[in-house]
Amino acid sequence: MLPIRQPLHDLPPPSAEAQTHSERLRTLIRAEIETAAGGISFERYMELALYAPGLGYYSAGARKFGAAGDFVTAPEVSPLFARCLARQCAEVLTALGGGCILELGAGSGVMAADLLAELERFGRLPERYLILEVSAELRERQQALLATHMPQWRDRITWLERLPQAFRGVILGNEVLDALPVERFRRGAKGFEQFVVVENGAGFAWDTRSAPPPLQRMLAALEASLPGGFPPGYISEICPRLPAFVASLGDTLAHGALLLLDYGYPRAGYYHADRAMGTLLCHYRQHAHDDPFRFAGLQDITAHVDFTATAEAALTAGLELVGYTTQAHFLLALGIAAEAGDWQQAREVKLLTLPQEMGERFKAIAFTRALGVPLQGFALRDLAHTL
Repeated sequence: MLPIRQPLHDLPPPSAEAQTHSERLRTLIRAEIETAAGGISFERYMELALYAPGLGYYSAGARKFGAAGDFVTAPEVSPLFARCLARQCAEVLTALGGGCILELGAGSGVMAADLLAELERFGRLPERYLILEVSAELRERQQALLATHMPQWRDRITWLERLPQAFRGVILGNEVLDALPVERFRRGAKGFEQFVVVENGAGFAWDTRSAPPPLQRMLAALEASLPGGFPPGYISEICPRLPAFVASLGDTLAHGALLLLDYGYPRAGYYHADRAMGTLLCHYRQHAHDDPFRFAGLQDITAHVDFTATAEAALTAGLELVGYTTQAHFLLALGIAAEAGDWQQAREVKLLTLPQEMGERFKAIAFTRALGVPLQGFALRDLAHTL
């Protein structure tokens, strides 16, 4: 969930223990910057801040999800989200005559628990439920929660360290793409710039040195695809890892569907002239701000998703684009309105579907291979033409 941006002076201070943890990570990053002739790419900074073993945000032990964490995802808002996903999964598993579910980055594990409970109610349980989780700390939390809520599934839930081969079923990714490290760039007079350097011997700052040739070529190709290109001083992000990541999912999927939900825009909206400072966003204790150098290791760092790039990568991998829509239209097409049985559930439906909440900022996009049936979640409104 995207909270309202807060001024930096309004952010709650971290505890002494958290500050010590953050300083250990900052020391690691400073050492790498010094080794790299005084500067590293923002992609590398973001990778270390989020995933450095034992120190990065997703590798350390602080609570991240839910009201007591830094941000709230749709599965944490309401079990109705997972129930709707269960309907979409059941449709695919029925068309395949069976299959498995693979969840990418299962967060707290609550979506897996709610989704399996609903599929059990439908009588359409998958053969196995697989979870690919890069964070050992989150994997432990998921295992504890699922052992409590779904003990009967202990032998059929498997945690993976790498993607499986010849997968048959449904691949799910909720708020996964936004956590891929991105490059931050600025359009200079002679090309593209942006680096991360050490400031005053301790903190970090942006430096407008020239981007390396591979990134220059990537950004030049992006600029050429946009009417008018980038004006001088334009700042935004690009995710060099996105094509390879989506291609790996395409290579994994032999029969079935890939369903991704996240916040983002088609390329024309992402790089619109009015969005001249990019989409970079940090989440810290239910506050949002745009300083990725503050609270290193204690906050999430994200960027919105370029869904056009996502679709291009999937099509190149041989997948078929079968739908792109807002989260609101996706959930409404799957019957979420009928689930509002009391005032609390009605409030949850509003949080998930209203435009000013999560309904329009979040999108759903789906691809299939050798499936041959339309997906119900895109029956109400398909915006694939906007990609």
